[in-house]
Amino acid sequence: MVLNKVKYFQSEYEEGVPYNILKLDLELSEMELKDILKILEDKKVISRPNNHIKMCAVDEINVLESKAEVKREELDEMEEKAFKIITELAGKNGYVSRHSLEGHMLYGELKLNTLKTYNLIISLENKGLIKRVQLSDGEYYSLN
Repeated sequence: MVLNKVKYFQSEYEEGVPYNILKLDLELSEMELKDILKILEDKKVISRPNNHIKMCAVDEINVLESKAEVKREELDEMEEKAFKIITELAGKNGYVSRHSLEGHMLYGELKLNTLKTYNLIISLENKGLIKRVQLSDGEYYSLN
């Protein structure tokens, strides 16, 4: 999400995207944005001269790997455990049925209540790690 915004705004700002513009547009907390930018800078995906964010010349594979790593690093402890469970349930085909997933969240290792299960799944969807899909035999979640 952060990388996409930097790419989008980079054409408008030759010296780099001003930090404040990025922060306002993303609606992330100051700490979240700084942490994400630090990770991206450490991976040499972006540079931050004079509090402006610029994309570095990196190949597309590194950018994609960094995006996935940043997504995973944004997870809190509960989301991390849930994502691990989802990954195991999905197996090789990458799909897990909605009912199976909800059952594992409610009655499995995490023993979440209904509201926490719903919020956790929505959070993972919003972070782009899972996606709800409709297959011929029902609703599923796929790994992204």
